[in-house]
Amino acid sequence: MSDGPYKEPRSRSGRFLPPDPHVREPYRLTPPLALRVGLFGAFALLVFGVLFLRLWSLQVLSGTHYLAQAQSNQLRLARIEAPRGVILDRHGRVVVSNTPGTAVQLAIGDVPPGRRPRLIRQLAQVLGVPARELRREVAASASDPLSPVIVKTGVGNAQIDYLYEHEVQFPGVRIVDTYLRDYPYGSLAAQVLGYVGEISGGELKRLRQQGYAAGDRIGQSGIEGAYDTYLRGKDGLEQLRVDSLGRPVSSPQVRQEPRAGYGLRLTIDTRVQRAAELALRYGIGLAHADNHWAADGGAIVALNPRDGAVVAMASYPTYKPSLFVGKADPRKLAPLLDANVAKQDNYPGLNRAIAGAYPPGSTFKPVTALAGMQDHVFSAYDPLQCSPVAYYGLDRQKFTNWDPYVNTPMTLPEALAQSCDTYFDEIGNRFYERGADGRVRLQQWARRFGYGKPSGLDIGGESSGLLPTPEWRKQHFTTDWDKAWNPGQSIQLAIGQGDLLVTPLQQAVFYSMLANGGNVVTPYLVSDVEQPGNGKGSPDVVLRRFAPRPPQPTGVDPAALQAVRDGLYKATHDSTGTSSAVFGNYKVPISGKTGTAEKVVNLPGYPAGHVEDQSWWCGWGPSDNARLVVCAVIENGGHGSAAAAPAALKVFEKFFNVPGPQAIRVNVD
Repeated sequence: MSDGPYKEPRSRSGRFLPPDPHVREPYRLTPPLALRVGLFGAFALLVFGVLFLRLWSLQVLSGTHYLAQAQSNQLRLARIEAPRGVILDRHGRVVVSNTPGTAVQLAIGDVPPGRRPRLIRQLAQVLGVPARELRREVAASASDPLSPVIVKTGVGNAQIDYLYEHEVQFPGVRIVDTYLRDYPYGSLAAQVLGYVGEISGGELKRLRQQGYAAGDRIGQSGIEGAYDTYLRGKDGLEQLRVDSLGRPVSSPQVRQEPRAGYGLRLTIDTRVQRAAELALRYGIGLAHADNHWAADGGAIVALNPRDGAVVAMASYPTYKPSLFVGKADPRKLAPLLDANVAKQDNYPGLNRAIAGAYPPGSTFKPVTALAGMQDHVFSAYDPLQCSPVAYYGLDRQKFTNWDPYVNTPMTLPEALAQSCDTYFDEIGNRFYERGADGRVRLQQWARRFGYGKPSGLDIGGESSGLLPTPEWRKQHFTTDWDKAWNPGQSIQLAIGQGDLLVTPLQQAVFYSMLANGGNVVTPYLVSDVEQPGNGKGSPDVVLRRFAPRPPQPTGVDPAALQAVRDGLYKATHDSTGTSSAVFGNYKVPISGKTGTAEKVVNLPGYPAGHVEDQSWWCGWGPSDNARLVVCAVIENGGHGSAAAAPAALKVFEKFFNVPGPQAIRVNVD
């Protein structure tokens, strides 16, 4: 090969690869190579396409969203707390209201991580709160660092001034206006009203969809809890500009005004409520004077027997709802929230009127009387022997009357007036002797009268009590002897003893049925929801009225009912009546029944199985046109006539505005 400029032959070079017999033209673009180059190019185009689409999405489709996020580093939306609604008694007296206060909040997301431990320690020291508790709350809010943690409410002026003066040292700290619950009557109706507390994690998960948020204060019990949706109002929104440390750099601008919660009007009369609470202390004092030193609690319920409106509901011991206002002190709340401390203080947070379960004793005898007459077990005016002692069953079990000196035939009104145990023992035994069906008939009538189930009170929290049956004994006892339903069980039930347990509210519902002619009422505490006026003389507007549920007829024979009513009038007016010494000379005619119920209680210094008498009285007035039913129980208070009956009289005195005569202390059933 030659082709130089002078046609000289070109020498062979060793720089080139030797010919490959498998490649005809090794330096040309072959189809396999073209395929590889094409795949690589397509992949590169795909990558650049994805990057382009993502960039376009961020800048065009989501530009507004990320712009808002960027602005949120400068603009912050904060909630304006709405005041809760006021709570009024039936006459419009303010029972719960609000008072302005100041709260300190901490948005931990605005605090540099390195400064957080020191800031928490300093803030706790300034505000006088436990640093350990504050650290725990901050840690719990780690998933939502921009939602502020409430450090303290009701902050003093000196502390506020200090935080303002040293604002640079406390990034993320906000001082906001708040509303604190105010109780002008102190501890009055504490268990009924309930309290307000900060929403818990579990509550927040359940209620978040309803507009609740971290840091909200919601009703936790009583009226505050049951009617929280009406009372809580709707928070407003304000916008403020902040710097990189979360400190406001401009005045807040209101974006949405808060709406105050609606007011509630109760059926409670504060005058009667106060009288009932004082009456409990009076009854306990009478029990102590009668050497019943273990008397330490009780309850009183006062109802309108026509529609079930609760006029008073008192429980002792009690507490001050103001303990829960603001950032509550755990030490002060220990008697209410710590089981061991609560036991030492006899459970002041327990509403004994609806959750306390007691044997009713002789106040249950009218139930036995009505059931027996309805099932033709006995006749009201066919005399039965009231003897000091009676024997029943194959083993001739002995039953005694509370008064060992009475031994005479009695009609039903006489037996109720004198509360003869052996008279009702006989009725209980007759139920037993009717066989399996007869042994549950008394319980079936009692359930129809409202026992063994909640009454339906609108704030909930009720105990069902215990209405024992043969089937119940089989399920709850282990030995054959204990499982058996013997004559003693029917007899004890007939006089309100044995395993039977009732609440004071259930008793008040039953005595309302006696007073109104045979209809069972549903008790209620809230009568209506109101929109407060504008403060310029315009009246409150009723937004919703809670009409009472229609009373349910029991189907009791009017003649049988009248026989019981006659007996309860004799009990308060005949010379042999068990509470005639208390009510016999009172100007308003009162009908009612005493009860002395034995209950096993564990008391320091006493052996196991120690028994104390629970003092009961239930009745109504005026006798022929009932306007008020009162039911009182004094725990470990002795005889019904000695403690509970005088306490109940105090409630009637306030309701009717008629003072009673000087009480005469007597110890009868």
